[in-house]
Amino acid sequence: MQNKAKNPIKGTEKTIQIVEALQVMDGAGVTELAARLDLSKGTVHNYLSTLREHDYVVKEGNTYYVGLGFFEIGEYARKRIRIYHVAKSEVDKLAEETGELANLLVEEHGRGVYLYRARGEHAVTIDTHTGKRRTLHNTALGKAILAHTDDERVEEILDEHGLPRETEHTITNREDLYDELDVIRERGYAYCNEERVKGLQCVAVPLMSGSSDRVLGAISVAGPTTRMKGERVEEEIPNRLLQAANVMEINVNYS
Repeated sequence: MQNKAKNPIKGTEKTIQIVEALQVMDGAGVTELAARLDLSKGTVHNYLSTLREHDYVVKEGNTYYVGLGFFEIGEYARKRIRIYHVAKSEVDKLAEETGELANLLVEEHGRGVYLYRARGEHAVTIDTHTGKRRTLHNTALGKAILAHTDDERVEEILDEHGLPRETEHTITNREDLYDELDVIRERGYAYCNEERVKGLQCVAVPLMSGSSDRVLGAISVAGPTTRMKGERVEEEIPNRLLQAANVMEINVNYS
C-alpha cells in the first residue's frame, strides 16, 4: 500500500486498533476488546486507561466508548481544508432548494471523506455521516473526483482499495470504470445509479482549482430513485450543481 509506514511504531498501531475497534463495536469492555484484537486484557486496560486520561475514551460502567476528544481534532482537520469554508453555504442552498441530501466530499489517502452534509425537507437517511470514509468507485462523488485525477494516481487508488461490490449495480471491473470516467469528463457530472445503496440515486460534479487544474473535491445531491428521475435528474439537478460548483470555484480561486 502506498501509505504503509516503513518503520511502524507498534504502540501507535495498537492505539489505533483499539480506537477503531471501539468505534466499530459501538463500545466494548476490556475482555471483548482483548478477544477481538488478540491482545492480553492487561495490555488493553493500560491503553484504555491512558486514552481515558487524555479524554479520548470515556467509560460507562464496564464499557468504554470513543470520547469527544477526537471531535475537537476532527473539527480542526475539517476547518483546515479551504474548500469546506467555501462550499458550506452552497451545499446548504442545494439541500434547501432540492429538498434532498446534499454532500461535500474530498479525497484523502485514496478514499472519499464526507466533509459536510446538509439535509433538505425530504432528505433520506442513509449509512453515512460527516467524517465517514468511503471507496471512490461506487459513488457519484467519488467518480467525479476520479474522473479528474491523473491516471497514475487512479491506478494507485484502485491497487490499494480495489473495487469492492456493494450492490448488483456496483462497477467492479477497471475497464468499465475507466469507460465511465471518460463519459463523466465529457459530460461534466457523474451519476451513482444504486451502486452503493439500493434505491438511491445521486448526481455529483467536481470542484476544480483554476490555478492548478487540480480536483479539490466534489458536491452532490442524493435522493430515492422514485424522486430522482426524468428531467429532474437529467437536467435540473445537474445544472444546479454546475452553477453551485462555478460559484465555489470562483470563490476558492480568487478570494
